[in-house]
Amino acid sequence: MNSPLAYSIAEACSVARAGRTAIYEAIRNGALTARKRGRKTLILPDDLRRWVEGHPAVEPKTFSK
Repeated sequence: MNSPLAYSIAEACSVARAGRTAIYEAIRNGALTARKRGRKTLILPDDLRRWVEGHPAVEPKTFSK
């Protein structure tokens, strides 16, 4: 198996289909856990998945006639 142990910010953006601002904002407000290795910020796959899955589901709109 070749799954990564951690994502860089750029990789997390790509995997989560989110922008850098959204990722950094989530880290800043505590919604997404990040780790530091020297100057590099890393995000574990489970933490990224939990953050993405924590967003609300889109509810289908009903149209009345």
